[in-house]
Amino acid sequence: MNAEMQGAGVWLALSAACIGTYICRAVGVKLSGHIHQDSEVFRWLSAVTYAMVAALTVRMVVMPLGLLATVPLLLRVLIGGLSLAVMVSHPQRRLVPALLTGTLLMLAYGVIRANP
Repeated sequence: MNAEMQGAGVWLALSAACIGTYICRAVGVKLSGHIHQDSEVFRWLSAVTYAMVAALTVRMVVMPLGLLATVPLLLRVLIGGLSLAVMVSHPQRRLVPALLTGTLLMLAYGVIRANP
């Protein structure tokens, strides 16, 4: 009976999170017609969003959890720098090649480490 209550609690929490998320999205869609992209509020929100993504990315590189923590810090920074260089080198198409560079270099490290 306790396991059933835990299962129901998990589904209840998931449902509440979904409802909260969709309510926020609905309010955002409703208000989106009234927000001008050139306004100070929108520019501030954009800056905060970019800052949060940058901070989370740096945290993931410097203090990773899980399997990424087994990769030495110097190698993580080097692969990130190479990916960034790829992104800067192609002004028109920069995201996919940079992601592929980072992913393939990490994968190559994993393969080399697993098969010495």
